[in-house]
Amino acid sequence: MALAHVSARPDTLTSWHADWSGLRVLVLGLGVTGFSVADTLAELRADVLVATDAAGEEYARLLPVIGARLWEGALRSVPEEIVAFAPELVVASPGFSPEHPVIVWAQAAGIPLWGDLELAWRVHDKVLRPDGTPADWVLVTGTNGKTTTTRLTATMLAAGGLRAAPCGNIGVPVLDAVRDPGGFDVLVVEVSSHQLWYLGLSTPAGMLSPHASVCLNLAEDHLQWHGSFAAYRDAKAVVYRNTRVACVYNKSDEATRRMVEEADVVEGARAIGFDLGVPGPSDLGVVDGILVDRAFLAERRTSALELTTVGALAEHGLGAPHIVANVLAASALARSLDVPPAAIRDALTEFRLDPHRIEVVAIADGVTWIDDSKATNPHAAASSLAAYPSAVWVVGGVLKGVDIGALVAARGPGIRAAVVIGAERAEIAEAFARHAPAVPVFEVVHDETEDVMARVVELAAGIARDGDVVLLAPAAASFDQFESYADRGRRFAEAVRRRIGRDAGDQHRDPSAGSVG
Repeated sequence: MALAHVSARPDTLTSWHADWSGLRVLVLGLGVTGFSVADTLAELRADVLVATDAAGEEYARLLPVIGARLWEGALRSVPEEIVAFAPELVVASPGFSPEHPVIVWAQAAGIPLWGDLELAWRVHDKVLRPDGTPADWVLVTGTNGKTTTTRLTATMLAAGGLRAAPCGNIGVPVLDAVRDPGGFDVLVVEVSSHQLWYLGLSTPAGMLSPHASVCLNLAEDHLQWHGSFAAYRDAKAVVYRNTRVACVYNKSDEATRRMVEEADVVEGARAIGFDLGVPGPSDLGVVDGILVDRAFLAERRTSALELTTVGALAEHGLGAPHIVANVLAASALARSLDVPPAAIRDALTEFRLDPHRIEVVAIADGVTWIDDSKATNPHAAASSLAAYPSAVWVVGGVLKGVDIGALVAARGPGIRAAVVIGAERAEIAEAFARHAPAVPVFEVVHDETEDVMARVVELAAGIARDGDVVLLAPAAASFDQFESYADRGRRFAEAVRRRIGRDAGDQHRDPSAGSVG
């Protein structure tokens, strides 16, 4: 197969105001991200060909309207139409793994390969702040807690008077935020390991330089995409590269500290630690139930600034230990942009967690039913189980190549029972047999989506006792039986309400759940 013509031109394009006209760009994927890429490049007058396995009707209709072309079909190999197009640049959606045939072909051909983050950074001067500078970027990644921390940070920045946009992997493409005509002071960008892998390919001309960055934690996830845990770790570490002011890391997660130590940052950038312990200078932490900042004040060796209390967080459903950690990480990012402690405190009184994140569905007959469907890997599920000591655990789905044995060994013996769902039930049942043989395990064998959660709730209701929590924290992806983790959580909540006869408006949160003490 002939290789495409390689052009040096893309590396010269480092501004919205550069001449992008006629640049032949292959865009891989036509979801939310892929369309934002195609729309941006079309606006820049590039020659855009979008290739996708399957195009949604709306996006397929819009492509010719914006001036882009579409190739639709199985991408198990490199279509001749793509070779004939001879792209000078390939911009890939995050779903395209390093082993995808088109990605392998592009790299072998020496064609520049970008993700949406690099494109967004190269054109982030489209809309400027009143002082004539582009918006600052704050990057948030980690195996778990990314969305919560991104939203927390943006909320704190807004309370401090800054125009802040949560974007990226959170659902709003970063390119849409960059092109928003209203402009922003700060973009808080949730970045996935997939996006970071592409960002790691950047040449100096396209290298992103955030104001602040954080990797919240690191545990096994997305191993099928990356190929190994080491490759996943290396992708996550890219978040700290070229950071200008604050590299925020989790003192309780050694991997994140090492990432900061090894990062090539802008001279003067500081390492800022956080955890639930007493903070040292340049850290944020907890002292006698008070969240404090000892990093962003001149007298940090002898003083601390109070941000809020664990009790106040618990009153708003934010008292679980892993959520308190997210609050500390977000506070560090906000403080790096000079948000006052009082504004952080005010923001936290208004903030609410996303649906399907330790969301209390109902409390009935002494049993609390909790939807944490967003816990799609063992690390996230472990945090939920730690917050609720007496649980009937609803677990299972698609494990994404991760061994669940360590989680079952650590948390399984302490639960009342497990209700196992999904395509990989056998692996989970085997893990309980090895590591927690005394714990009752019930398998839901229904394959029909409509029946799964009804049977889950029926089983759990028969097992749970006064004071127990029935916890949907699957530690797995949902796409074997459900449309998404949100669909899984919604169906669980509906089944609970049908069972106990409560309306969605009667939800209550347990103010003491997960307090740090």
